[in-house]
Amino acid sequence: MQSLTKRRVSPDELDRLLRAATGTGCRVQRELTDGWFNTAYRVLLDDGRPAVVKLAPPADAAVLRYERGIMATEAMVYRRIADLPGGGVPSPALLHAGEDFLALSVLTGLPWDRAAARLSPGTEAALRRELGAITARLHTLTPPDGRFGYPAAESALSAPRWRTAFAAMVDALLDDAGRWRSPLDVPPDRIRALVAEGGYALDEVTEPRLVHFDLWPGNIFVAGADDGGPAGITGLIDHERAFWGDPAAELVSLAFGGDTGPDSDLVAGYTEAGGTLDFTPAFRHRLALYRLYLGLLLVVECGPRGYGADHLDFARRSLTEAAAGLRSLG
Repeated sequence: MQSLTKRRVSPDELDRLLRAATGTGCRVQRELTDGWFNTAYRVLLDDGRPAVVKLAPPADAAVLRYERGIMATEAMVYRRIADLPGGGVPSPALLHAGEDFLALSVLTGLPWDRAAARLSPGTEAALRRELGAITARLHTLTPPDGRFGYPAAESALSAPRWRTAFAAMVDALLDDAGRWRSPLDVPPDRIRALVAEGGYALDEVTEPRLVHFDLWPGNIFVAGADDGGPAGITGLIDHERAFWGDPAAELVSLAFGGDTGPDSDLVAGYTEAGGTLDFTPAFRHRLALYRLYLGLLLVVECGPRGYGADHLDFARRSLTEAAAGLRSLG
């Protein structure tokens, strides 16, 4: 995916960057082009290990408010996952981290969206159940300071209460929308009113949990289905969009890969692993708010990233449909 936020460097420049920061250089094998925000390269480190190096956007690149410093969020999540007992959340190992780059171990398998054609319905169901269990374990992670919101962004995007933090997250995107003249199709005041009307439901969330918020199939690696063995999830990637919030919000991106309803394989795996998703009216109201938030995010990020008309049309439909879904609750 092409994006104006991607920072491209020559093989020699990447080698020098790593060598200066870590003492270990690299040989670039190829650019990995699936990402939508950062630049990523498959490399061979001088010590013989294969790795993926991710580069943050250039310092002068235009980014959204919540995106400032989010490479630090991704590094934090990899460290926290590594500390979980029993390796309950498969993930690349964080080999090196700097202010503007990460070096990660290489996962086996393929992103789920690229492996999907070779997965049988039964295998898909088993993987969705496994994914639910992994997500429940991810949601056991809590912030050290007890605050909701984005870990690495400006302090205005976090708060002691989820209602306050979520409203600030929405307001930040609306501020960005104004800067980029984003075609929202839903008036900003209407979006704020919809969030305020859901305040009673947001207040039910009293303990912040880590929410990946980008678990579409391209960020989930699977392996084993192509060699006759059982398929399995080998890792979750791209944690930079993560925030401390309501676990229900995770269902929004998980829905891009399949059913996330109360009778789904994913929710069965989630509850079997100890997670709770109660699907009460207030829960469903919050879920509708998180769909609105994602729709807003998708539209607004088209500006600084320079996405084309087709993707912008998809994003605008997502936002208008999410707003309509919230109106129907009333």
